[in-house]
Amino acid sequence: MSARDDLVRRFGSAAGELRVGGEPLSRLAARAGSTPFFAYDRAELTRRVRELREALPDAVHLSYAVKANPYPAVVQHLARIVDRFDVASAREMLTALDTPTAPERVSFAGPGKTTAELRQAIAAGVTIELESEGEGRRAVDAAAEVGRRPRFAIRVNPPFEVKGSGMRMGGGAQQFGVDAELAPDLISRVAGWDAEFMGFHIFAGSQNLNAELISTAQRRSAELIVELAEHVDGPIRYVNLGGGFGIPYFETDSPLDLAAVGAGLGDVIDGVIAPSLPDAQVVIELGRYIVGEAGVYVTRVVDRKVSRGKTFLVVDGGLHHQLAASGNFGQVIRRNYPIALGNRVAEASDDTVHVVGCSCTPLDVLGSDVALPAAEPGDLVVVFQAGAYGLTASPTGFLSHPEAIELLV
Repeated sequence: MSARDDLVRRFGSAAGELRVGGEPLSRLAARAGSTPFFAYDRAELTRRVRELREALPDAVHLSYAVKANPYPAVVQHLARIVDRFDVASAREMLTALDTPTAPERVSFAGPGKTTAELRQAIAAGVTIELESEGEGRRAVDAAAEVGRRPRFAIRVNPPFEVKGSGMRMGGGAQQFGVDAELAPDLISRVAGWDAEFMGFHIFAGSQNLNAELISTAQRRSAELIVELAEHVDGPIRYVNLGGGFGIPYFETDSPLDLAAVGAGLGDVIDGVIAPSLPDAQVVIELGRYIVGEAGVYVTRVVDRKVSRGKTFLVVDGGLHHQLAASGNFGQVIRRNYPIALGNRVAEASDDTVHVVGCSCTPLDVLGSDVALPAAEPGDLVVVFQAGAYGLTASPTGFLSHPEAIELLV
């Protein structure tokens, strides 16, 4: 079974039409009012969190990285089933704080936090994950203005990188975090500030489909945190081991062995963290893995044309909504996300086409040499694996095309 066929089966179909959240695609298009639109399946989000709960050790607190998909309805739904939120901007922080989640269960990471953002975070009572000493000093000054004692953790740039990650965020020189060898000095500085020190955060890489590599990174991260904790005068209450769990985007990808990751993490907690840091709350921070497979991007065919022997389906969406699917968000060699003709999923895919967007650039390609039923204007093209890093990771203002609608169903 192809990845596309498996996704159609997972979402469900009836009368030859894909369903999302139990609703037929054409009805969702009418509900959205226009195409293109994103639709996120509420039941799929819940199912994915349940699978994580079953696979990961009970001691683990599950944090949703809001940057993966900050659509407020998605964040509100996840607030009922995850333990925490990780945010990377003041706007994401406000979205998280609009949910029932307590501020002390929100952490704020990312380089380049402005003084105004630090002031907002301290006033709200969220944990600031320091990326540099300078950021810490600005946060202390902001805390004096606000009149509230800040809560700090230190984000550490580890001396290792994680092989197999689509994006490596540790090892070597990085804009992320404090170099591990400099962390003891920052720990000493924090001890002299009027601040509450919570612990550490290490996020070494993302989009990894290899359970063994993820487990190795978690162990090395935990061992590094235990070493750094020796420089702290007091208990460590927060240990964020990052995430990086990947999802399969392409036909050659195999799904992550979540059970193996859970078993490895259990060994790390029992053998490394618990004996040395008994007060630590272990956090795994996931974004893409929770929401990525629960979303689809739906765009309508507006033209079918043949150019020198190649058939092009021109759609009303494109890279201004789905930069990642166009291959311009981290792919070295462009490959297709799973694509289907959503209103005709039961028909034979006996036509080979290029699915291209409406922008005036040859970069606006959603699918190359895609096997689909013979599509005509009006048909609905579906791009799967669209729940994470879709709309907000795309140049939505490009060529002033309309924004896409978002739906949680």
